[in-house]
Amino acid sequence: MSASLVRRGLELLEAPGQGKAPPGLQRGQDGPRAARRRKAAPEPRRRKATVKGRVVKSAIEEYHKKAAVNHLRANLKYMLKGRLVANKAVTEQVLAQIRGRKSKDQPPKKVAKKKPEGTVFTEEDFRKFEREYFGRP
Repeated sequence: MSASLVRRGLELLEAPGQGKAPPGLQRGQDGPRAARRRKAAPEPRRRKATVKGRVVKSAIEEYHKKAAVNHLRANLKYMLKGRLVANKAVTEQVLAQIRGRKSKDQPPKKVAKKKPEGTVFTEEDFRKFEREYFGRP
């Protein structure tokens, strides 16, 4: 409710011989904004950087709070929990689309492993050749 409505209500309720509203509700000469200007200056605030009431923290607890947490086990458990495995051809295609065109973005080329070359001749063939060529029995 505004102050003017309260004042009018009080004027209706007061006795007929009294014509003034109570002194607390009278408006000053400056108007309603004067009250805002007349506010007392705020008191200087206490500084909060005091030792009183401060809790001493353990250095070990602070270290454990800020230490890096290893989430490897939880992440592996989550990843291995999934049953759906994407097709390898599809994953290669997606990775190829994501990769940039710069040479630094390209993966190293895979070198095919060479199979050990086997010989066509057997040990018996070498002995036979040795006998024929060198003349040894």
